[in-house]
Amino acid sequence: MEYFKKEVEVAGKKFIVESGKVAKQAGGSCTVRIGETIVLVTAVSLKEPRIGIDFMPLTVDYRERTYAAGKIPGGFFKRESRPRDGEILVSRLIDRSIRPLFPEYYRNDIQISAIVLSHDGENDSEMAAILGTSVALYTSDLPFTTPIASVRVGKINGQFVVNPLIAEQKLSDLDLVVSGTEEALTMVEAGARELSEAEILEALNLAGETIKGICLFQKTLPTKIKVAVEQPQRNSLLKADIEAEAVSKAETSVVIKEKCEREFFWDSFKKDILSRLLEKYPEELPSTINAILEDIFYKKARELVLNKKIRTDGRGFEEIRPITCEVGVLPRVHGSSLFTRGQTQALVAVTLGTPGDMQIMDELICEYKERFMLHYNFPGFATGEPKSERSVSRREIGHGNLAKKALRHILPDEKDFGYTIRIVSDILESNGSSSMASVCGGSLALFNAGVPMKSSCAGVAMGLVKEGDSYVVLTDITGMEDHLGDMDFKVAGTRKGITALQMDIKILGLTTEIMAQALEQARRGRFFILDEMEETVLVPKNDLSSYAPRMVTLTIPQNKIGELIGPGGKNVRKIQEDNNVKIDIEETGKIFISGIESDGVKSAKEYIECLAVEAEVGEVYKGRITKIMAFGAFAEILPGKEGLIHISQLSNQHTKRVEDVVKEGDEVKVKVIEIDKQGRINLSIKAAS
Repeated sequence: MEYFKKEVEVAGKKFIVESGKVAKQAGGSCTVRIGETIVLVTAVSLKEPRIGIDFMPLTVDYRERTYAAGKIPGGFFKRESRPRDGEILVSRLIDRSIRPLFPEYYRNDIQISAIVLSHDGENDSEMAAILGTSVALYTSDLPFTTPIASVRVGKINGQFVVNPLIAEQKLSDLDLVVSGTEEALTMVEAGARELSEAEILEALNLAGETIKGICLFQKTLPTKIKVAVEQPQRNSLLKADIEAEAVSKAETSVVIKEKCEREFFWDSFKKDILSRLLEKYPEELPSTINAILEDIFYKKARELVLNKKIRTDGRGFEEIRPITCEVGVLPRVHGSSLFTRGQTQALVAVTLGTPGDMQIMDELICEYKERFMLHYNFPGFATGEPKSERSVSRREIGHGNLAKKALRHILPDEKDFGYTIRIVSDILESNGSSSMASVCGGSLALFNAGVPMKSSCAGVAMGLVKEGDSYVVLTDITGMEDHLGDMDFKVAGTRKGITALQMDIKILGLTTEIMAQALEQARRGRFFILDEMEETVLVPKNDLSSYAPRMVTLTIPQNKIGELIGPGGKNVRKIQEDNNVKIDIEETGKIFISGIESDGVKSAKEYIECLAVEAEVGEVYKGRITKIMAFGAFAEILPGKEGLIHISQLSNQHTKRVEDVVKEGDEVKVKVIEIDKQGRINLSIKAAS
C-alpha cells in the first residue's frame, strides 16, 4: 500500500488524509483528521463472490472508542459492547452513501469499519468517517471508481454554514447531511425547523458545490488496480424460454392493483416456471432463473409508468392512497391513534412521564438526558411473513429516528411542558412508507394525548422512474414502486415548512429540476394528508388523560435545594410520602412535581413554595407548635422554618406555665418580631392578636 499524506480545505477547515501507515493488510485504509478528531477507516472484501444471492453483501460498522474522548465506558462492563443507536445511524449514512456506486453485479462480501480514535468535542467525526470510507475504497483494489464526499449544512442566524462545529449545531435551524459524487447527490438526511422548499434547495446546492471540490481532491490520490467485475453471462436459450412465457405474465401482474393478489399471481407463476425450467436446464441455479424473471418484471413495471403513464394500482402520479384516521383507540394509554394509508397502517401510542423517565444518553463527547423518544417496530406479520422478534434492527432504528426528527421541532418547549414524551409506532401492515405513517400517526396521537403541539405534522414518500431524459415523479409510493424506482425521497413537515427529509438515490443524474419538482409535489401531498388528519382532530385536547401523571414545575433558589432535600433525603421523602407524589430536582433549582392526584401535586407545590420563602419581620404567619420548653414554645411558620415564642410573648396576661396557653400541635397566629444575626426567628402571639 503506497504511503501518502494529503490535505484538503473544506469551508475553512483542514481535513488531513493519511494512508499506508496503519492497517496495511486491509484492502484499503486511511485516517482522516480534522482538528484533533481522528477516524480510521478500512475496507476489505472477499476475493470470491457469494453464490446464489441477488444483492451486494455490504456491511458498514461505525464505532466510537470511548478512549477517543478520554472516557471509560459507563455501566458494569467496562468495555464497548453493542453499538449505540447513534453509531448505527452513522453506519446507515455511510452505507446509503456508497451502495449505489458499486457495480450492479458485484456479489463479494464487503466490510467497512470506521473507528473514531480521537475526538476533540468540536469537530464532526461523521463527515470524516464518510470521507475516509470513500478514500479507503477509491484507493483500494475494490471496484469502487467514483469518489464521494459528505458535508453537513446548518442554518444559523439566517446564514447557511458548511460543517458547523458541534456547539454551533445546537443553534442551527437545519441539520442537513448530504453525500454525493462530483456530478450528483446519492444520499440526503435532514431535520429542520419548518424550513421552506426553497431553503432546502438552496442548502442542497451549496452542499453539492462543496462536495464537488472534495471529490476532485480524491482523484489526485494514488489508487491500486481495480478488480474486474463482469456481468454474469446467461444462457441465451434459457433467457428466450423465460421471456416467451414471462413477458405476458409480467404485463398482467404489474396492473393487478391489490398487493397480495399481485404477489400471489406472480409468485405462483415463478414457482411453476422454475420447476419446469430446472428440469430442462439442470445445470442452472434457481437464483439465475429468478434474476431473469425479476428483470422482466422490473422492466415491464417501469414501462407501465414511463410509456403508458399508468401506476400499478391505477392511481394518478400525484394521487394519495385512501386515508383513515382514528384517535383514542386504546383506552388506557395517554394518547393513541390508528393511521391507515392504503395498505400501510401504524398504531401509535404516546406515554407521558416525569423528568425522571428521561433516557440517559452516554455519548462519546457528553452525557445528557433525552426528553423525547420515538420507537418504531416493524414485525413480520406487517408484510405477512413469519419473523422472530429479537433485537431491534438497524432499519427500525433508522425509520424511528426519521420520524423523531419530523416531530421533535413541533413539540412544546420543555419550560412550558415538562413531561418526558415517548412515542411507540407499531406497524401493523405495510406497503410503502411506514416511517411517514409513523409521523402522521404520531402527530395524531400527540394531539389525542393533550400535548400542546405547535402544529400538526405529516409525511409523504416520493419516487422517481427515469430513463434517459424521460422521467416521472410519483407521490405516495408503494413498496413495489420503491423497489422498482430510482429514488426514495421522504419529506415530512407542517403547513409552514419541512421538518425532516431523507433521500436515497439509486442512479446518478438527479437534476435540480427533478429535485424541485419532487419537493413541490411532496408539499401538495403533505397538505392533502394534513387536510385528512385535521378532519379527525384539529387541535390538541384541552386536558391530559386521566391516566397520565399530573405535573407542575417551579423554581426555588439554589441555596434552598439542600434544605428541600434534607439530611439523607429526609425532607423530600416526607413530602413525597405525605402527598403521594414524585419530585425531581435539578441543580438549577427547577423542581418537577408529579402524581396521579391533582390535590397531592398542589399540596406539595404549596409546601415547596413556602420553603423558598424567607420569613420577614413584621409579617403575621399561621404557625404550628412543634415543641414546648420551660421558657417558651417553638412554632413552625414555614416549611423547615421555626421560631421561638418566648413565654413573655404567649399572652397579654402574665403566664407562669407555657402549657397553660399552648400545647404541641396547636395552630396559632404569630408575628415575626425579630430575626437576629444568626438567622434565629423570634415570634409573638400577643403582637399578632
